[in-house]
Amino acid sequence: MLLDKNDISELNKIKRLNVINSITGVKPANLIGTRSKDGVDNVAIFSSVVHLGSQPPQLGLICRPTHSRKSDTYTNITETQYYTINQVSTSFVKQAHFTSAKTDSNISEFDLMKLSPEIMGAFHAPFVKESSVKIGLKLLDEILLPNGCRLIIGSVEMVELPDASVDSIGQIDLSSYNCAGISGLDSYYSLQKIDSFPYVNQDVLEQSEFKPTDK
Repeated sequence: MLLDKNDISELNKIKRLNVINSITGVKPANLIGTRSKDGVDNVAIFSSVVHLGSQPPQLGLICRPTHSRKSDTYTNITETQYYTINQVSTSFVKQAHFTSAKTDSNISEFDLMKLSPEIMGAFHAPFVKESSVKIGLKLLDEILLPNGCRLIIGSVEMVELPDASVDSIGQIDLSSYNCAGISGLDSYYSLQKIDSFPYVNQDVLEQSEFKPTDK
C-alpha cells in the first residue's frame, strides 16, 4: 500500500485515524493520574508520553486540543500543577483502555474501572497502585502546537520502580513486569526484551562489524 497526501486525505475518517495513529509503531501505554481542586480523582490512558531530558529529568505529554472541551486531565494538571504517569501492564489493559471514556467530572475513573488510587506522602495527585512504574510530576510549562494540541512539560519529582527490574547501570527491563504498549488507538501489545547493546562511540564502532572502511 502506497499512499500520498491526497490518498490519505480521501480515506474515510475512521480508517485515516487508525492508519495515522498506527504508522509510528508501538507507543507507551500510560495512565495519567490527577486530582481536581475539589478532590475528585481522575485517571485516563495516554500513548503520548515522551522523554525530554535526564538532567534535569523532564517528560512531555501531548494533550488534545482544548478549544471545544477541556479534558479533566488537562484541567486538573493546569489548576493543581501535579500529575502522575503510571505504566500499564498486561494484567489491566482492559481497565486502562476503558478510562478513555468521557465521563462527568464528578465521577472518578478509578472507581468506575476498579483501579486503586494510591497517595504517596504529600504528593497531590494519585498514583495507580496496580502499576509497577509510577512517576510523579510537577507542571513546568505547556506549549501550543500547530494542530491545536498542547505539549505538557513536567519535572520528574519522584519515581517508584520494582527493584528486581533495574540493573546495575539503571536500565529497566520492561518485560519483567509485563509492560504493555499501544498501537493505534485500541490495540495493545506485550513487550519482550530482544537484546541490549553498548553506547556507540568511535571505539565501539571501530570494533564492530559496522566499522567504517576507506573507499
